[in-house]
Amino acid sequence: MINVNKNHGPKINVVTLGCSKNTVDTEVLLGQLIGGKANVVESVEDADIAVINTCGFIDAAKQESIDAILEAVQRKKDGKLKKVVVMGCLSERFAKDLVAEIPDVDAYFGSHHLAQVVRELGVDYREELLGERQLTTPPHFAYLKISEGCDNPCSFCAIPLMRGLHVSKPLERIADETRRLASHGVKELIVIGQDTTYYGLDLYGDRILDRLLREVSAVDGIEWVRLMYAYPTKFPKKILNVFRENPKLCRYLDIPIQHASDEVLKSMRRGGTLRGLRELLLEIKDAVPDIGLRTTLIVGYPNERDEDFQQLCDFVEEMRFHRLGVFTYSQEEGTTAFELGDPVPNEVKEERRAHVMELQQRISEERNTSLLGTKVKVLIDRNEGEFFVGRTEWDAPEIDQEVLVRAIPGLAVGSFITAKVTDTTEYDLYADCVEEDLGRKGAG
Repeated sequence: MINVNKNHGPKINVVTLGCSKNTVDTEVLLGQLIGGKANVVESVEDADIAVINTCGFIDAAKQESIDAILEAVQRKKDGKLKKVVVMGCLSERFAKDLVAEIPDVDAYFGSHHLAQVVRELGVDYREELLGERQLTTPPHFAYLKISEGCDNPCSFCAIPLMRGLHVSKPLERIADETRRLASHGVKELIVIGQDTTYYGLDLYGDRILDRLLREVSAVDGIEWVRLMYAYPTKFPKKILNVFRENPKLCRYLDIPIQHASDEVLKSMRRGGTLRGLRELLLEIKDAVPDIGLRTTLIVGYPNERDEDFQQLCDFVEEMRFHRLGVFTYSQEEGTTAFELGDPVPNEVKEERRAHVMELQQRISEERNTSLLGTKVKVLIDRNEGEFFVGRTEWDAPEIDQEVLVRAIPGLAVGSFITAKVTDTTEYDLYADCVEEDLGRKGAG
């Protein structure tokens, strides 16, 4: 829930599309607007000005952003809005095209133009508010963006075109931001960046993600720290010691591998091999036996043959990832893979995606069934009627499975509880709160 100002002046609504990195950008923008006494509203229905923070990652995300822009422009034509401002990745990448195709937008800004956006909205940009954020997530968890951009040369990825090369945020700024978030009641930090494992190399001459994880988890009030977007090539194995030693670091690692065929990985310019991936993942599992591994895959890459796809499926079966997502290949202009064309038919891409997800569904169901009767620590995210809905340490918000806990007096959103698993589905758990644990800890 956004804390809005009840001030005079135009009413501003901000819509966020795309990934968690965009969420943080919006929260920083809202921090500037609210700090500058702007009149921020939660619904575009109540707004005079619509700000759309766009995504330009893949075709579906681009289309969603374009649709949102067109909808806002139509509201402006209908007299329901006075102004439309577009920011973020899509306008960073396609500014000239957008100006030509949708000229009714009042202003377009890229991914690194926060100050200009703030001034366009009639607010003085204030350096002293840099790092202040107005959370749009539930108040007990927040995304912590530790870097911007990416130096990896992946052939399919347009992120460097939109976000630039990797720039680490100074460690002291991250520590200060963590303390501010904790003072506002944040209990779980979700560490994000385009490549979190690269952190520190540009600033400090070394990958110091292990030090960062220790520092942020040492902040009073922070109970969980979750690591996302860990690039497998040149993975800093020092962080495995932090997983072993630090109880606040969730036994969860998001490590996108994208594929498991040497030929596809080579064309993707991932810098690794199937053998290297297998050795790394087995080493992680051996070092942290209770870790939950999440990955993402791409199917339908231009040189993906049937045998390459089968190799990928075999690897999924072998590794038995806790969580897994699959994208179909999207040909992106300006990337090195663009010249390869897009020869795999869409129906084949979708069939391959569905097949991998069927494999993962069975693996997930087997993993969940093994949890029947066990007790798990759960962070409660929201209340939905007869259930409170939460997550284990093996689940990130919005992308992973949830735990549905039968509502009883004393349960509260934002609280940690112990729950006993009573039933399972392929992707969710049902559980009862262990009441003596609730009574001992309190509800928040």
